[in-house]
Amino acid sequence: MLIAYWITAALLAFVYLYAGGTKIFRSKSALEASGMAWVSNVPSSIPKLVGIVEVLGALGVLVPPLIAGIPVVLAPLAAIGLVLVQGVAIGIHMRMGDAKSLPVNIVLFVLALVVAFLGATVFVV
Repeated sequence: MLIAYWITAALLAFVYLYAGGTKIFRSKSALEASGMAWVSNVPSSIPKLVGIVEVLGALGVLVPPLIAGIPVVLAPLAAIGLVLVQGVAIGIHMRMGDAKSLPVNIVLFVLALVVAFLGATVFVV
């Protein structure tokens, strides 16, 4: 279970570090040009905020189990936070009629659920 946690958590963290970093460091117009249609309907601070949440979630699934003194229960809680992020993303994409993004959102939703379950199994129980 521990190996499964690290594989799935690393994959999830990699995706969210990239996606979150992109939202943090790219302009709103660059994000729109790259295919993120949802950013056109929100203030420019919202994609930055989402990016920060994604990066913090990615760090949250990796850092607590690695560093002594940080409660490991934070890792599955961070994964639950990423589940919520994807739940909101799925809702927004469905509302906008953006079906092409849904498969990626669903895969990330399930992957975050798996990381939360494995983290709770390995670190909490």
